[in-house]
Amino acid sequence: MEKETKRDKQTARAVPAANKTAILVGASSGIGRETALKLSARGYRAYNISRTPFKGERVQSVTADAAQEGEIERAIRGLGEELGAFDLLVYSAGFSMAAPLEYAKSGDYRYLFEVNYFGAIEAIRAGAPYLKKRGGKIVLVGSMGGEMPIPFDGFYSSSKAALAMLAREADLELRPYGVRVSALLPGGTATDFTFSRRVYPDEESGPYSPPLKKASAALANMEQGGMDPSLVADSILRLIEKRNPPTVSAAGGKNTALRYAYKMLPERVTDWFVRKKFNQR
Repeated sequence: MEKETKRDKQTARAVPAANKTAILVGASSGIGRETALKLSARGYRAYNISRTPFKGERVQSVTADAAQEGEIERAIRGLGEELGAFDLLVYSAGFSMAAPLEYAKSGDYRYLFEVNYFGAIEAIRAGAPYLKKRGGKIVLVGSMGGEMPIPFDGFYSSSKAALAMLAREADLELRPYGVRVSALLPGGTATDFTFSRRVYPDEESGPYSPPLKKASAALANMEQGGMDPSLVADSILRLIEKRNPPTVSAAGGKNTALRYAYKMLPERVTDWFVRKKFNQR
């Protein structure tokens, strides 16, 4: 659990969530859905933007596809014009694929970056004018996979590493206008995201098929035995309540410790750890 300063707690009490508005991209399931429900329970008016509508009456939905250029931007600007301003933007849309770099299809990895990274850029660009009016916050849901390589999930890890740097860059630019930007890095989380991963079959993997199967099975087990998405949502809520949130932080004490270890240990040590964890030679 992240440490919370006395000032952070005082700030959270001083600014009630009632009458605040949050826009979430990718909140129809998983971490995004849990976050939307918790925000709604705290008094936020919550809106979801995704291809699939939010099931339930507590969160209003707008249909848009993060992989289609301009759709996220138009949806956020439309809500911004309707609302006049909003307080929080959470980007949790994501896609993952297990594929060998050598055999990966261009359409697959370009789609992945459209959803995981370029959609986040669109969201920030569209939301910034409306968040400035309230001194709002932006949270990008990244991944510990952006801190460490995941065998045969390199495109996902690369996109999440880029997302963390995007948060740092955006925070530098928007902080003078009262808007803070953060990336939160969950580790393995037990959601349906595991089962929507695009895993290349034998005929598309060539000689990499056996190690790919081992790596993707290990990743699936790690995710399904990992954090509950509601706990990751709690980390997001704690983050937005901070007066001075970190630009990049991990979700939960275990992931925070792992992130520190990855930064401190030599790469040959962390790479050995990754190979062992994912059953690679």
